Amino acid sequence: MIKIGTALFEACEELERERGISKEVLIASLCDAMVAAYKRHMRIKEATNIEAILDEQSGEIGVFRTKLVVDNVEDEDTQITLKDAQEIVEDVETGDEIKIEVTPEQFGRIAAQSAKQVITQRIREAERNLVLNEFLDKKGTLTTGIIQRVENRNVIVNIGKTDAIMPQKEQIPGEYYKPGNRIRVFVLNVKETNRLPQVIVSHAHAEIVRELFELEVPEIEDGIVEIKSISREAGYRTKIAVWSNDPEVDSVGACIGPRGSRIQTIVSELKNEKIDIVRYSEDPVEYIVNALSPARVVSVDILANDDYAQEAMVVVPDDQLSLAIGREGQNVRLAHKLTGWKIDIKSVSQMEKAESENMVSYENNEEDYSDEEEVDELQQEIEEEMNQQVVDEEDFQQEEETVEETEEE
Repeated sequence: MIKIGTALFEACEELERERGISKEVLIASLCDAMVAAYKRHMRIKEATNIEAILDEQSGEIGVFRTKLVVDNVEDEDTQITLKDAQEIVEDVETGDEIKIEVTPEQFGRIAAQSAKQVITQRIREAERNLVLNEFLDKKGTLTTGIIQRVENRNVIVNIGKTDAIMPQKEQIPGEYYKPGNRIRVFVLNVKETNRLPQVIVSHAHAEIVRELFELEVPEIEDGIVEIKSISREAGYRTKIAVWSNDPEVDSVGACIGPRGSRIQTIVSELKNEKIDIVRYSEDPVEYIVNALSPARVVSVDILANDDYAQEAMVVVPDDQLSLAIGREGQNVRLAHKLTGWKIDIKSVSQMEKAESENMVSYENNEEDYSDEEEVDELQQEIEEEMNQQVVDEEDFQQEEETVEETEEE
C-alpha cells in the first residue's frame, strides 16, 4: 500500500466546493490512474481482475488482483491454491475469490505521474459535462452575466462556470459593452466542443422582452395575462401583443403597472428602447388597427385571407401616414411581424386619387365600348342595303323575262 495522507481528500473536497466536481468522481479517477499505471509498468495489456482500492481511514492506496481459489492452478494470473490463499485469508475455501495486493515496490513516483495526467483529464471532462448539462437546461432562458472583454467584435460574458460569446449580430446596435458591467442575456445556443462547451448568448433576442415581462408582471407569471406575439428591432422599438384570460383584468394596464412602474423598469433594462403594448384580438381588422398604434386608422380592407396569403389595405388620415409607416418603415414592419399580415398603407388623399383614376379608366372603357356598338350598327346597315340590292336585281330579272315572253306571244 502507498501512503498518501489526508491532503488528497482535502484537495478533493476543495474541488467539490469550487467547481462542483464530486469527491467520488475524483477518487474513482485516482483509482483508475493507479490501475493504468500498474498495467503499463507490468506491461499488461488486458486484465479484468486488477483494481485499485483506497482506504480513506488510513489514507493508503494499493493495487489488487482478484483470484479464484482452486485445488489445481492452471492460470497463475487468475487462480490461487487453497493453501496459498489461506496464508492470506484464514477462513477461505475452494471456489471463493480473494483480493491479493500486487502493488510494486517504488511504485509511488510512477503512480503519481500517471495519476496527475488522468485526474487532470477527468477534471476537465467532469467540468465539461457539468457545464454542458447546466446550460442545456438554461437554453432558451434569461440569465445574468458579467462582461469580461471584447474580442474581434464579440463580447465575452461570464455567466457562472464558463464564459459565453455574444456575436456582433446578437448585440444591440450602438450599445457600449463595458467590462465589469452586469448584463442580462438570453442563452441562444450551446455547442458541444472538445474542450468546454461553447455557449452563445444574445442581448437583442425578442425573447428577452418576454422574460422581462414575465419577471415584472405577476399576471403573466400566473397565466392571467398571455403574451401572444412579440416583434423587436433591438435598440429601437418593440411591439408586444397581450391578451387577458380574465375579463376583469386589463392586459395592457397590467403590463404598464401602477403609474407606469412596471413598463419603466423594463424600458430601463432595455436602455430606453421604445415599447408598444398592443391589445391582441381574434378579429384581424381590430388586431391590425391596434398593431399600427400610435397611428390612427380610417379603414382596413382585407384583400386576402387564406392559407397562401394574408393581405390587408389600410387607409389612414393624411397627417398620420408618416406615423403609421414609421421611420424607414419601422412601424409597419413591426406590425407585419407582430400580426403576420402583409399590410399596405395609403393615405385618404392617395386612395381618392387612385379611385378617381380608376373611374376615368372605367369611363374610357365605356366610350370604347360605345364606339364599337356604333361600328356594329353601321356594318349591319351596310349588310341590309347589300341584301336589298340583291333582292331588287332578282325582281328586275323576273320582270324582263315576263316582258320577253309577252312579246313572243
